[in-house]
Amino acid sequence: MCVIWGVPYLMIRVAVRELAPVTLVFGRTAIGALLLVPVALVRSDLRPLIARWRPLLAYTAIEVAIPWVLLARAETKLSSSLTGLLIAAVPLVGAVVVTVTGEREKQGSRRWFGLLVGIVGVAAIVGLNLGAVDTPAIVEIALVAVCYAVGPIVLSRTLAELPALDVVAASLVLTAVAYAPLAALRWPSSLPPGRVLLSVVGLAVLCTAIAFLVFFALIAEVGPVRATVITYVNPAVAAILGVSVLGEHVTWGMAVGFVLVLSGCVLATGRSPETVAES
Repeated sequence: MCVIWGVPYLMIRVAVRELAPVTLVFGRTAIGALLLVPVALVRSDLRPLIARWRPLLAYTAIEVAIPWVLLARAETKLSSSLTGLLIAAVPLVGAVVVTVTGEREKQGSRRWFGLLVGIVGVAAIVGLNLGAVDTPAIVEIALVAVCYAVGPIVLSRTLAELPALDVVAASLVLTAVAYAPLAALRWPSSLPPGRVLLSVVGLAVLCTAIAFLVFFALIAEVGPVRATVITYVNPAVAAILGVSVLGEHVTWGMAVGFVLVLSGCVLATGRSPETVAES
């Protein structure tokens, strides 16, 4: 998951140079839906989704429809590496949300320390860049981080009894339908370059259809909060790809932050002594 969801920032950055954000999101979700819906129909009965349409709509909006378009909009102004690094705030946001809303999952001192170390790493990574970037784009990324933190919690609390494949297939269909009219208005007048088309297909197949299935399996095994800690390694992947493929710049802050982010990931995903004692 760390590798799969470290790649989208590069692909999005390439795609939004030629496509409007709404068009990119439509293409990504439409292709993903075409891949997953037939499989879902063969494996299970989709009718139970109708009875849970309210939480399904909420999950779709929070996890897919809103953050994906905000992410694409932000990457029209921000580098792919910086965007990926900012998303590393997701685990801390998730920990705060479950604490405020009364989630009983244990937040041991080791995990809290790991989350804080990770956030310090993010601060080190972006500290030398914030003065030169677009402020509205930073706000959009902050909203994306909140959505990505809340989405798995909504899933685990309201849709956990439904097959993961059904949920993700329905979410992609709903998002594609919602963005279809907007995408039609912003459709390119000519065929985009091959690198753009490959980016859209890669986002749909690898970073959407396959990624969601793996991510749901991860949530089932380690819980919604610990699952989001993968976003501590995603930024490292995004930064490496941004530098090596797109020629984005590396700073000392990014190098130091990289080490802190990985250290925070190790600490945050490990079981704290008090949690082990109570289990």
